[in-house]
Amino acid sequence: MMIARMHKRGCAVRKVVTLFLSFFKIGIFTFGGGYAMIALLKNEFVSKKQWITDDEFLDMAAIAESTPGPIAINCATYIGCRTAGFGGALASTIAVCIPSFAIIYLISSFFENFLELSYVSYALDGIQACVVYLILSAATQMIKGVRKTLFNMVLGITVFVTMLAFSVLSVDFSTVFYILICGMMGVAAYLIQLRRRKKDKK
Repeated sequence: MMIARMHKRGCAVRKVVTLFLSFFKIGIFTFGGGYAMIALLKNEFVSKKQWITDDEFLDMAAIAESTPGPIAINCATYIGCRTAGFGGALASTIAVCIPSFAIIYLISSFFENFLELSYVSYALDGIQACVVYLILSAATQMIKGVRKTLFNMVLGITVFVTMLAFSVLSVDFSTVFYILICGMMGVAAYLIQLRRRKKDKK
């Protein structure tokens, strides 16, 4: 019994350490914000480690985007808690913040001199192109993972067309409203399906 408990604790500690190292590595190489991190998170925790499923990953992305705070930190906290409880959430959140904090602190110490370096300017140009690819890759993977139901397809196309039209017409419409409206429509669709099931049972 004692050996089993020690083994279980050892596994939990190893998982927390693995979470810390994984998010520390992702934090170092994530340029472009949380959306660029999505592709790295999916590759690390869905494809490689298989700690969460595709459906859980999509739910995580939706929750991380909808709740207050940076999406990168929200994702780290969610995955850490989901796989190793409070310790995992704490380790993941701290690990993903350390690289950004350290890099920004160093850059801010000599910001003007930093930008004047020609090699830095070229590196940033290359990183910008990479960020665009990472965000598009994450978006493509998430679209593939969404269930191809009529409701999801109609809602997705409607949001895309609306956002495109508002951007072209320079209409100021916060993304918060897109999230709230889509969330309410999802709840409404669920309630309608629930009523239909009750009627069918009767």
